[in-house]
Amino acid sequence: MKILQLEVGSLGTNCYILYCETTKKAVVIDPGGDAARILATINREGLSVEAIINTHGHADHVLANTKVKEATGAPLWIHGADADMLGSGARNLSAYMGASTSCGTADRLLAEGDVLTIGHFTLKVLHTPGHTTGGISLVADNAVFVGDTLFAESIGRTDFPGGSYSQLIQSIKTKLMTLNDDFKAYPGHGPATTIGWERRQNPFIQ
Repeated sequence: MKILQLEVGSLGTNCYILYCETTKKAVVIDPGGDAARILATINREGLSVEAIINTHGHADHVLANTKVKEATGAPLWIHGADADMLGSGARNLSAYMGASTSCGTADRLLAEGDVLTIGHFTLKVLHTPGHTTGGISLVADNAVFVGDTLFAESIGRTDFPGGSYSQLIQSIKTKLMTLNDDFKAYPGHGPATTIGWERRQNPFIQ
């Protein structure tokens, strides 16, 4: 599995393109803006996008859903508890970012324990609510894509509708912190980190 990272949109969201180097099958995680750049990267690498996955339904993670879906024909996947955020500018918060936007309709509703096969690699879905009700993290090999659940020495906000501080901390401690120390954690914003580093240094989960 190869990982490509693009910082997209006005809030600097990390969009990840994961692909199998053998089959060139790919998945796009959190296309939060700059659809043209995302599509140019996909085309440059000669990738076949098997799915678009939103780690949660906030606008800065979903704004390019429609354009990427239309261009690639890939289905859109999100956890069931966040699916209705896609069609509501108030719920996905795009209404507060200057323009209320509908960001597509989910083709598949993900749930805890789902295993997604992309070429020769798999992604396992962990339901990690707290930032939103339907927030998920995706485990692949020795990497985990954590959306806005966990950041380098920090955690996601919990003051938006559907957020819960206690739930977020529980998600981190009972789901993410059960992974091995060497797992690299790729967040929705900012630099990557490791589970081991966060276990030792993150002040929110000590």
